[in-house]
Amino acid sequence: MRRSLPLLAVLVLGALLAGAASAHRSAPTRKAANIQACVLLPDTTSSVRYQLFDKPYLSKAFRAAGISSLVLNAQNSAQTQRSQGDQCLTKGAKVILVDALDSATGASIESAAAAKNVKTIDYDRLVLNGKASYYVSFNNVLVGKTMGKGLVAALHANGKYSKHPVIAELNGGITDNNATLFKNGYDSVLSPLYKNGTFTKAKSGDQWTDWDAQKGATIFEQMLAKNSNKIDGAIAANDNLAGAVIADLKSHKLSPIPVTGQDATPTGVQYILAGWQTGTVYKAVKKEAAAAAKVAIAIIKGKKVTGVNGASNNKVRNVPSVLLTPVWVTKSNYKLLFKDGFLKKNQVCIGAYKKYCK
Repeated sequence: MRRSLPLLAVLVLGALLAGAASAHRSAPTRKAANIQACVLLPDTTSSVRYQLFDKPYLSKAFRAAGISSLVLNAQNSAQTQRSQGDQCLTKGAKVILVDALDSATGASIESAAAAKNVKTIDYDRLVLNGKASYYVSFNNVLVGKTMGKGLVAALHANGKYSKHPVIAELNGGITDNNATLFKNGYDSVLSPLYKNGTFTKAKSGDQWTDWDAQKGATIFEQMLAKNSNKIDGAIAANDNLAGAVIADLKSHKLSPIPVTGQDATPTGVQYILAGWQTGTVYKAVKKEAAAAAKVAIAIIKGKKVTGVNGASNNKVRNVPSVLLTPVWVTKSNYKLLFKDGFLKKNQVCIGAYKKYCK
């Protein structure tokens, strides 16, 4: 017959088991809290790039350097992004990469980080009035200039340049500083041509879209109506907006016109091959992510940050910047996207578009 344990032994054993269980439960919490680098991405609607490219590239770069990281997406919610910034701090991040939905949100996140002596890096978008130690992006004014020059070249090529072409501009999001820089870039090319009468800006032909393709389609539909369907070229600030323009042209059974784009999406490249889109700005996200991760890793490991090649004014101060150069992609060089591994041939050269690939 087994003897019962004395009451004291039972209590001691119970306490030990409870402690062990508590330790077992808390271990993942301690591990989860030990995040060195945190990344805040804005959405999945303005561009497909964030989940398809930025997230895996950044995660891989940090993993290769032995840096624990967390990559979060705000799903187009400023409140979510602010909450995710707090989450990064709670988990002990030493550096936060901020691709802010808007400058107010980004500045709030960066102020909270600075209060805890956590460094921040503006990633892809400069945060106005922010506290970032560095800014890593493409030269966004140059991105806009590239679009403007691409549109001008296409109008030369189709013979419309000398016939006072009517131009529409569909800008990105008015609260997105990058969209402002893009516009500064293409306006620097187009404004002199409007001024000297070479080009004519369409009636109601310069509008902000909030990076919303559906809104962009509605806006361009209205532009067509106000201009009797006579629009000869369009600046579309990214491929999603270009697609909206193209859909409207098709629905009215209108011929293709020069249309710009950005982000080198599979659909954008397909439209380029089919002759509906003039070109797209290719920003090699792999290079951008690698450059940003390199800066963050140097900060975390207490090493000198290298690669700074400029300064960007955030309305408070000039932020040391790593600025990369974009590439204009057309029918002549689209295979670069396959070579770089940015897109796969089977994402583009399929279905009705297969015949365009050589």
